[in-house]
Amino acid sequence: MKSSIVKNITNLMLPFIQVFGIYVILFGHLSPGGGFAGGSILGASLILFRFVNGSSATDAKFKYHYLLRFACSALVLYGVLKGYVFASAFLGLHDIIGIGTPGSLLSGGFIMPLNILVGLVVAITFYFIAVLFEEGELEHADLVE
Repeated sequence: MKSSIVKNITNLMLPFIQVFGIYVILFGHLSPGGGFAGGSILGASLILFRFVNGSSATDAKFKYHYLLRFACSALVLYGVLKGYVFASAFLGLHDIIGIGTPGSLLSGGFIMPLNILVGLVVAITFYFIAVLFEEGELEHADLVE
């Protein structure tokens, strides 16, 4: 049985951890961070929520098929945006998308949307890996073979 103090403190801290992860994702092109770093923070917050509140409460809140749809949609959209960036640079159309004022939040063209998509994929993937380890679907013996 988990301590109610640990559960209450964790549930109090989780929104702050998640806001920090979102900040790292959004401002990754202006400061250290980005999609992977922010996604790992968000993924750690999801894992912490699951370990403290239990699998039934987490499965009710974060449905597997919705998370899988988010991750797959983010991967497809990432590929489309990245393909557009490569194609527009190859064709010399890079002036269509403005880069904004240097130092502002929207100053990186597609960098911020790509960071958001990477953050979603990383957070969900980290969470899925932790769930697989917790449920025993992924054991050490399977990794050694």
